[in-house]
Amino acid sequence: MSKIKVVQYGCGKMSVYTMRYAIERGMEIVGAVDINPNVIGKDIGEIIGSEPYGVKVVSVDEAEKLLMSVTPDICIVTTMSLMKDIKDILILCARLGVNVITTCEEAFYPFNSCPELTKEIDDLAREHNCTITGSGYQDAFWGNLISTLAGATHKVTKIIGSSSYNVEDYGIALAKAHGAGFTLEEFDEQIASIDRMSDEERNELIHSGNYQPSYMWNVNGWLCDKLGLTVLRQSQKCIPQTYSEDIESSTLGMVVKKGMATGMSAVVTTETENGIVIETECVGKVYAPDEFDSNRWTICGEPNTNLVIERPQTVELTCATIVNRIPDVLKAKAGFVPTSQMGELKYKS
Repeated sequence: MSKIKVVQYGCGKMSVYTMRYAIERGMEIVGAVDINPNVIGKDIGEIIGSEPYGVKVVSVDEAEKLLMSVTPDICIVTTMSLMKDIKDILILCARLGVNVITTCEEAFYPFNSCPELTKEIDDLAREHNCTITGSGYQDAFWGNLISTLAGATHKVTKIIGSSSYNVEDYGIALAKAHGAGFTLEEFDEQIASIDRMSDEERNELIHSGNYQPSYMWNVNGWLCDKLGLTVLRQSQKCIPQTYSEDIESSTLGMVVKKGMATGMSAVVTTETENGIVIETECVGKVYAPDEFDSNRWTICGEPNTNLVIERPQTVELTCATIVNRIPDVLKAKAGFVPTSQMGELKYKS
């Protein structure tokens, strides 16, 4: 069997693991792309901490030429968190018939936050017979684990989830999306003000392609799709997080002063026609010295079940999930297909 050929798009923190994991699973990295002039021209071996691999990073201006010349089976996109920020590479890959798996959090289930752009990409992918999807940490720890627990429950009335992560681990785009380094006034104006919209105003913003969902917004949509639930209403509330002392952020390149936003807590509540309420929270911020990642979920009903995972290695788990999902993407139907429709996440030896 020939090796799965992979192009890595985005050669920052996450790619250190996605590329190494793909290589160690017997895949072949045939190209790499980045926007950072300090990275362009480097051999990917230098990025992942190994011997030279023989593949050098090219600029985004050369992405189309690269994809056409190396004809990869799949492109791993690890750049930004919103669909509108990665639309160019998704559209390019769909037009060229290249499968894509991305860590973009909105791409996990973009149908409820960016429907027009998602449909455009879906139509292109169908036309050119390729599959586009979003995956990562949420696929396992906010998705499949939760649907499995629900599957072991006689009656579910409510699903409650809360997960925290250090924005320092994921790069500047994610940190800024969480309001890290904002004054409280800036946070209210740029992030929290959207929560005060009416449902009608929010729907208009969603269909205009300018809505900025928290990560759980798309997770709740994924869970409803996986569990066969029909959404009646969904709302979101973003709350700034602060700390009692100054915290230095290497990702932001600044000191987040006492009283400034270190990040945010975003709570998403979904009411369904089935009578089940899903209430989820993600807390992303620049961590203080004593803080760590955690993942806590409760399935309420008969019986109640609590899931608590402390100190998950979120970055590594995200990247391993991406690599383990690649065979599922290659076997999936054409179009923009969420992993909720690809079956359970499995270890591929």
